Amino acid sequence: MIDFDPSEEQQLIVETVRQFARNEVREHARECDEAAKLPAALLQEAHALGLVAHGIEERFGGGGARSALTGALVAEELAWGDLAIALAILSPSLEALPVQDQGSDAQKRRWLPGLVGERFRPGALALVEPHYGADPLRPTTRARHADGGYVLDGQKCLVPWLDGGEQVLVSATGDAGPQLFMVSRQAAGLRAAPARYMGIQALPTVELELEGVRVPADDALAPGEKGLAQIVQRGRVAQGAMAIGVARTAFEVARDYAKEREAFGAPIATKQAIAFKLADMSIEIDAARLLVWEAAWHLDTGRDAARAVLLAYRQAQRVALEVSDGAVQVLGGHGYTREYLPELCLRNARGFTCFEGLSLV
Repeated sequence: MIDFDPSEEQQLIVETVRQFARNEVREHARECDEAAKLPAALLQEAHALGLVAHGIEERFGGGGARSALTGALVAEELAWGDLAIALAILSPSLEALPVQDQGSDAQKRRWLPGLVGERFRPGALALVEPHYGADPLRPTTRARHADGGYVLDGQKCLVPWLDGGEQVLVSATGDAGPQLFMVSRQAAGLRAAPARYMGIQALPTVELELEGVRVPADDALAPGEKGLAQIVQRGRVAQGAMAIGVARTAFEVARDYAKEREAFGAPIATKQAIAFKLADMSIEIDAARLLVWEAAWHLDTGRDAARAVLLAYRQAQRVALEVSDGAVQVLGGHGYTREYLPELCLRNARGFTCFEGLSLV
């Protein structure tokens, strides 16, 4: 029997996050986008909900209930509020989850308590590289042995860089294959150049250049190809869920607008062209969500998730972009103004094709 109902615990988590997204995140969405700045108090308030800590082992200060499906449910609701704020709220997971999955016991004791403690401390994961054909599973950033540790050389882009972060997890290829390295933001040879994009304006991001960056051997994780693939897959499920959240926002605004906006004596929602477009948008969102849930289920049950994750990831990207564009069309001239959210959704949705490594479940 296939059951599509979240568990009682998951339903409680979703309702809590949905209420927070409605009352807090959505309220700040436009303000944060315009100012290109995140409110520290909001991030701290969200951190107190334990959304990242929920999936971390209890002995390191977490809740011990790791679930990709639960993570996807949370990611969708937060992104429904606002994508940039959602990415910031969940940023500690970019370091915490890889360390939990791939780190040694000593590394877990060093890093996990700080990431899930009482104070919000952002994380950063550097997977994407700024050149054509870049593959997150085969980083061109190099790691070579030197003086009992490693030296890193390469470039990364689309790296979240929130205030208060102390380190960044960098993927690189060494003699034994792909590895992850915890690099201090203050490391010599590490240069961070601020970057601005069409969307996610409120999320500070940088391009990194690593030139002779020395990393102690104790700061190296060794996930190998299989471990790095798991990280990439979990990131794509999270991105798929967030894409659904963005699409939901655009659809709901367009639906409500169409019910209120009148033309020729009747709401435009009663016009066949608008009604059919809204119906198609709703169908596409629900179908893409099921693909994301299936991919998360594959991860949770230990099955080979590669195919399911890729299908969900690609479909959610497409749906977010098409639904956001459709919402702008439904609003007509208003859709192109900053007074309504669809234009923000459209700018954010355009980026999902390159948002690798910005969130994990």
